[in-house]
Amino acid sequence: MVTGKSAMTTGEGRGGRPTLEMVAARAGVGRGTVSRVVNGSPHVSAQARAAVEAAIAELGYVPNRAARALAADRTDAVALVIPESETRLGAEPYFLDIVRGVSTELADTDMQLLLTLIRTPRERQRLGQHLAARRVDGVLLVSVHENDPLPSLLERLRVPTVLNGRRSEREWMSYVDADNVGGARSAAEHLLARGRRTVATITGPLDMYVARCRLDGYTQAMNSAGLGGDTALMAHGDFTEEGGRAAMRTLLERHPGLDAVFAASDVMASGALHVLRQSGRRVPEDVALIGFDDSAVARHADPPLTSVRQPTEEMGRTMARVLLEEIESRNGIRRHVVLSTDLVVRESA
Repeated sequence: MVTGKSAMTTGEGRGGRPTLEMVAARAGVGRGTVSRVVNGSPHVSAQARAAVEAAIAELGYVPNRAARALAADRTDAVALVIPESETRLGAEPYFLDIVRGVSTELADTDMQLLLTLIRTPRERQRLGQHLAARRVDGVLLVSVHENDPLPSLLERLRVPTVLNGRRSEREWMSYVDADNVGGARSAAEHLLARGRRTVATITGPLDMYVARCRLDGYTQAMNSAGLGGDTALMAHGDFTEEGGRAAMRTLLERHPGLDAVFAASDVMASGALHVLRQSGRRVPEDVALIGFDDSAVARHADPPLTSVRQPTEEMGRTMARVLLEEIESRNGIRRHVVLSTDLVVRESA
C-alpha cells in the first residue's frame, strides 16, 4: 500500500516537479493550450488563460526553459558581433553605448547575449560554424565594412540579423542607422555660419558606408556655400585617435591657414585637437573643431567638443527590438530604421 499523497494530488512529476500535463489536468484544458500560455501566444481565450495561470500558481509549475527552447527550435541566445579588436572596443565609446543599449533591451527577456569579437579569419570561420550549427537565434552585427563576408553568410544561413548601419544605400538586410548625411551637413553648415571659410574634414574609412555618408554631408554643405571642390581639404582617417592625428598633420601641411575642421568621429577629433595644440593653433580662436557621436570623449575634451549627437544607446535598443521581432515572426520582412541626429554646440566651435 502506498502511503502519502500521490504525484497528481501534490502536483509533482518525476523528480518532484509539476509537469505540463498536470497543469493541463488541473486547468481542464489540453496540453497545447498550456504550452501556448507558457510561451506567450495570443491565440488563447481569456477564460482558458486565466484557468491555466491559476493552475500554474497552485501547482508551483516552473517551465523548463531548455525543453521549451528545444521544442521551439530555439536557443534563447543572440550574438552581438563586432569585427574589431579589444583595443578598438575599449577605446571607442560608440561600441560600449551600443552594447549598453542592447543589454538594456534584452534585460527583461529570456535571451542570453553573447558578445563576439572577430579579429582574425580563424575567428570568422569559427563564428560561421556556430551559426551553421544554429547555436544562436539571431545576430546583431556592428561596424559593417563594405566587403565584409559576414552579412552574406548570415543571409545564406537564414539567421535573423540586424545590422548597425548599412553597407550601401541598397542594403536589403534589416538595419538601424543614424542620419549621418544630415548630421554631417549640419556640422559643416554650423562652421560656415560662424564665418569659417577654409573648412577641412577628416573622414572615416571609406569602405564603410557611414564614413561615405558623413563625407557626403560635409560636401553638400560646402557645395551649397560655393566652397566645394578642394580635395586637399579632405584627409582620410580610420575612426581612431591616431588616425585623427595623422589626418590633422596632413591637413596642416596642405592648408596651414585652415580655420575649421569637421572630424567624422569624436575620437578622431580628439586626435586632431592634440595636433592643433602641438602646432600652436588655438581652438576655437584659430581653428574651430567639430566631432561626431557626442560621446564622453567630446564632453571631456579641453575645450569640450561641439559634436553631432546620434542616439547610440537607442540604436542598440532598437536593434534588439527589431531582432526579437524577426526571431518571433520568422516572416522574412526586413525593417530599415534611421534615427535622427542633433548638433550639440560647445566651446570648440
